[in-house]
Amino acid sequence: MKTDLFIATISWARNEHEEKVLRTSLKQLAEVDVPVCITDGGSTASFIEFLHSTPHFIVRQAKGLWPQARLSIATAMESGAQYIFYTEPDKLQFFSKHLKQMLDAIEIENAGLVLASRSAKGFSSFPSFQQMTETTINNCCKEIIGKEMDYCYGPFLFNSNLVPYLKVLDDTIGWGWRPFLFAIAHRLGFSVTNFEGDFTCPPDQQEDDESERIYRMKQLTQNINGVTQAATMNLQQQ
Repeated sequence: MKTDLFIATISWARNEHEEKVLRTSLKQLAEVDVPVCITDGGSTASFIEFLHSTPHFIVRQAKGLWPQARLSIATAMESGAQYIFYTEPDKLQFFSKHLKQMLDAIEIENAGLVLASRSAKGFSSFPSFQQMTETTINNCCKEIIGKEMDYCYGPFLFNSNLVPYLKVLDDTIGWGWRPFLFAIAHRLGFSVTNFEGDFTCPPDQQEDDESERIYRMKQLTQNINGVTQAATMNLQQQ
């Protein structure tokens, strides 16, 4: 499924290692042959030049996680695409082995929101503290949406008719914008389904030190804020 589709992503290469990782994964993403908007958060000039030189990429710039994602989504909307596929930029394994398979498996006529979800095997490969926080997020999403699955892996496709409901979110929502949209889709009657696979943790993302655990706590807070905001929002006023 590539008809009427636009990919939205973000980037911020904070050091040489991150730049190398993102260059490799984004080259793979470009192989999908779908238009991509990538909003960068302040990487080096050489990395920005790389983005501009990558086929199918439209490059924007903004500061902050949600402002970046929001601008990429807005650019996708300007294209007139009916479906938007959001992803983080560092999913090399997913881009190379699973993305085309997922897009081909989706029935566009019936698509509301489709998440890439880790299987139990894939989920178990991630650091233990991350598993704990993301299990909590998954349980909170299940409470509202009613489906037991992994909501935290990252990539997902959604119907662009959902985009106007994102306007209520402020810049501090962070990662909470994702479960916010999942819950809103469910409340509006869109299908919320998943494409499950053995998406494992990359070796360079298996850190479980104090700073990483604090980051996961922050991420947990943002996700819970997002899903609770969606669960309590008056949809008739939107």
